[in-house]
Amino acid sequence: MTEDEISGVLIVNKHAGVTSHDIVGKIRRLYHTRRVGHTGTLDPMATGVLVILIGRAAKACEYLSTDSKRYRARLRLGITTDTEDTTGTILSVTKEIPTEKELESVLPRFLGEIMQIPPMYSALKVNGQKLVDLARKGITVERTPRAIEIFALSATASDAPEEYVLDVTCSGGTYIRTLCADIGTALGCGGAMAALERTETGGFSIESAHTVEALESMTDEERYALLLPTESLFSSLPALRLSAFFEKLCRGGCELYLKKLGVNYPVGTRVRLCNAQNTFFALGEVGEYKDGIAVKAIKTFVL
Repeated sequence: MTEDEISGVLIVNKHAGVTSHDIVGKIRRLYHTRRVGHTGTLDPMATGVLVILIGRAAKACEYLSTDSKRYRARLRLGITTDTEDTTGTILSVTKEIPTEKELESVLPRFLGEIMQIPPMYSALKVNGQKLVDLARKGITVERTPRAIEIFALSATASDAPEEYVLDVTCSGGTYIRTLCADIGTALGCGGAMAALERTETGGFSIESAHTVEALESMTDEERYALLLPTESLFSSLPALRLSAFFEKLCRGGCELYLKKLGVNYPVGTRVRLCNAQNTFFALGEVGEYKDGIAVKAIKTFVL
């Protein structure tokens, strides 16, 4: 298989101690192509689902929704650090650890839409500078709180009395270590994230993920067989099947009026555009045009 023919989605189970970029580098070597990207960066200490985009699938990155992610995190109570996780410098320690019931009593405060202040140790930029670069110089700047949403949150006891396992389903842009720190603040004892695993993102779960170690033990043919079609990135979107005539117009950059297609979608809806054989070829978006509401391809993936 040539570099131009390699295309698809690979679900990797990232291991701890490496960056998401490190994983991209390994996949480039294993799949013999430079055209590799990923969605949703994981910190070096984090593990779990990392969606890798190979070949033409890499063009999908900017169009992907980050509405919901699921994590399993270890919350260590009785400690605060400058990074809000246990890799940082310890700022305070207490042996007064709240009970499980006390922890459960504060969790409802974090459900729903809440405001979260991004941590200093993050890649966000302020005045053109990454916060993490400023933090490493000992500089702290004011950060604007951002709206995030926690859809589900629960805690279970672990093998350590000061640690609990959090199961979090949240919106994209949520910092789990900040959530851990904020829960610790609400309890009055402090808290930090001791471990993090992303168990689901974009409809892909940890059960379908492959470790780098497993990938390295496979033949090229076995690795290529693991690639999912680009369409799987948009599986939650409605599919719109086009006749050969409308497909040609669509590929030519024309908008297709919904009344002529006999369908009805609200303005702003994104759809999977498929040919007469029901094969996905482009991502479309519904908009308002001079002659009415129409759908137009915003990114073509199959020539």
